Amino acid sequence: MQSDESARQGSRIDPWLGHYAQRAAGMVASEVRALFAVASRPEVVSLAGGMPNVSALPMDSVAALMAELVTERGAVALQYGSAQGDPGLRETICQVMAAEGIDARPDDVVVTVGSQQALDLVTRVFVDPGDTVVTEAPTYVTAIGVFAAYQADVVQVAMDEDGVDPQALAEAFARLARAGRPAKLFYTVPTFQNPAGVTLSERRRPQVLEVCRRAGVLVLEDNPYGLLHLDRGEPMRALRADAPGDVVYLGSFSKTLAPGLRVGWALAPAAVRDKLVLAAESAMLSHSVFNQLAVDRYLRTQPWRTQLKEYREMYRERRDTMLGALEQHMPDGVSWTRPGGGFFVWVTLPEGLDSKAMLPRAIQSRVAYVPGTGFYADGGGRREMRLSYCFPPPERIRDGVRRLADVITAELRLRDTFGG
Repeated sequence: MQSDESARQGSRIDPWLGHYAQRAAGMVASEVRALFAVASRPEVVSLAGGMPNVSALPMDSVAALMAELVTERGAVALQYGSAQGDPGLRETICQVMAAEGIDARPDDVVVTVGSQQALDLVTRVFVDPGDTVVTEAPTYVTAIGVFAAYQADVVQVAMDEDGVDPQALAEAFARLARAGRPAKLFYTVPTFQNPAGVTLSERRRPQVLEVCRRAGVLVLEDNPYGLLHLDRGEPMRALRADAPGDVVYLGSFSKTLAPGLRVGWALAPAAVRDKLVLAAESAMLSHSVFNQLAVDRYLRTQPWRTQLKEYREMYRERRDTMLGALEQHMPDGVSWTRPGGGFFVWVTLPEGLDSKAMLPRAIQSRVAYVPGTGFYADGGGRREMRLSYCFPPPERIRDGVRRLADVITAELRLRDTFGG
């Protein structure tokens, strides 16, 4: 065992071991990111990463508007900007959010480097080491990483096909309050959830908001998939639309435009907004003005609603392909969600199977997925996995599901043979 003195002085592998802040211990690799190297091999069908299919964008139009931006506004686009974000883009963001019933003012929008930075800034502003954050179970893997990095205690509340249960949420809040560690935040992806693909029902939405209001818990609504509805005519009404004083809304153009531009935002009550701007200034001074102006110009000059419709049609075909292939190939005892939008299907394996232990054999069979363990703060989810249908073409999805079904069938034979 290494002595305190040797830890303080470092090690052969890491000379700074013992010098890191305590919060660095909570910084662990995402199970999704760890898969990227192997899943990107051409022979592997990756049903793992939630990468949007940006090839569907009108690349010629995007290239032209960026060239015009440099020619016409280069002196502004290539300069420092405001930590709150470009005023014109903030105005356009309000118009985008109006589709989900949100009535917002540009002054209450803070532009961020993707919604991931918005999540980090909100956590930084609200969470002290040892504070409690409540999330759905399962929940977005990188949110767990953010909360762990700020030394928060993550408590998860189970979902069903209608999203998180308001009664179970109220009971969790009450338990935490009695234990002297009341929840600071309730983090939720209520629409086409990552990873489970489920949506908080219209009936439960006001109930969840009321539960949080009574408990004095701020709602952190992460909504990157809301405009990618595949079965409805209109988007779901956002939680923020019905409780503007109790909800911080996180949005992103990564799924509806392009993740490489890294433009997201937070919509927050005025006092919270001011804190977020200060946190953003200290974190990165200002965002990429060029990327902000490019997104704003795209939304003002291109038929982005038509483009969204094309995205939805493409993802609907891929979603339906995956659901059909699961129905055709999966052995008895395997179940899965049926998402109404977004990117993901959540699969539950029969008793005795372990998705994490099975992954090397799946990779050997040239198919990749994300084990369910990464989406639980306590390491649960051994029988679960996330499949993504957004990136591979339909024929690859069919092939990948067939390969995965063969792996699961082989695992079931081993279980039945050896009783493990």
